[in-house]
Amino acid sequence: MDRRPPRKRSLTELFVNKVKPEGKPFKVWDLKQRGLVLQVQPTGYRSFFTFYCYNNRPHWYFISNAGRIGLDDARRLSARVSLQVAEGNNPEAERRAERSHGTFAELALAYRERYAKKHNKSWQQAAALVDRYLLPKWGRLPASAVSRTDARTILEKVPAPILSNQIRYAGSAIYNWGEKQELVSNNPFRGIDLNPTASRERVLSDSEVPVFWQAFDNAGLARSMALKFILLTGQRPGEVSHMRYEHIVDGWWQMPGAPDAKLGWPGLKNKQSHRVWLSKAAHEVIAAMAADDSASGFVFANSHQGAVNGLDDAMREICATLGIKDKVTPHDLRRTHGSAITRLGFGRDAMNRIQNHVGNDIADVYDRHSYADENKRIMESVADHLMSLVEGRPEDKKVVAGKFWSRR
Repeated sequence: MDRRPPRKRSLTELFVNKVKPEGKPFKVWDLKQRGLVLQVQPTGYRSFFTFYCYNNRPHWYFISNAGRIGLDDARRLSARVSLQVAEGNNPEAERRAERSHGTFAELALAYRERYAKKHNKSWQQAAALVDRYLLPKWGRLPASAVSRTDARTILEKVPAPILSNQIRYAGSAIYNWGEKQELVSNNPFRGIDLNPTASRERVLSDSEVPVFWQAFDNAGLARSMALKFILLTGQRPGEVSHMRYEHIVDGWWQMPGAPDAKLGWPGLKNKQSHRVWLSKAAHEVIAAMAADDSASGFVFANSHQGAVNGLDDAMREICATLGIKDKVTPHDLRRTHGSAITRLGFGRDAMNRIQNHVGNDIADVYDRHSYADENKRIMESVADHLMSLVEGRPEDKKVVAGKFWSRR
């Protein structure tokens, strides 16, 4: 391996044109434009590249044959690539996507790289459906050759109505984007009706709460505590999975509305910041995860210290073990908490406010703080109600919040 120090100089047109080749390829880094590199082959062929890092991985972006463009143009194009990287884009991946949209596989990749990853937080779930159900059949077909009959044939072979609908959404999104980009002229999923689905309102009964609470412990510590926390707080499973110690302030879980890639925080569904009072029972769940008061990072961390995953799988296994055919999902635990709010007489507005439902009109910062005392009372009351079911004790008639637990 060539371990010579990199060659660096302020490139000039004269140098680019007169530089002599050597027995091995070599690179010369431009001191005037960061990232710009002149590569010289033993044959004398010279080319410009831009070097950059994206997600901590090195990338070489080919600019041009050095004989076709001047040095000033090369510097300008290199600066343009650097700006795209600074804006969070991966120019090399986007170039591959732009050049690859002939087949369905290429169209799907272009959509994924150029649109879905940037605008759709759940792009990975949709991509998994496309990879499993559509690519094996259509991957090598010209994207424009896929017909409505082809789409209907695949969807009709999916036994689960909801899954079939999800595949239709995922495939249709690719073609809708392709039409806007003028890569295809027709969406084969258009005109195919969705399967009718019944509204699902599954909540745990009073007798099921202690059974599931005990069964959670078979899911491993992080998953078990995360499922219990969903039940105790009524927040969305994805938000609970990514809960961080840094967001616990003065007894409240304060969730930023916007995503934070550095912290691995996905943001909230309605983009509005939200805070939830943590009951005494919720603090006990957090204490089971925290080694000490200086803990940081994800509260419900997996073995690699990333956000816990597999909560749906854990619930399926629990339902199978308990012999429950009417399966329960992590979202049903959130629904159970919301049902308890209204059952205890606090009303639907309180439920919407605490669960941060999309479209909730009691959302600005002043309203959130003006409801602070009521929200504390509701969260403590619901937690006491649920824990009285878990412990098989009479429910306390008066809930008194304990000491506020804070990270600051």
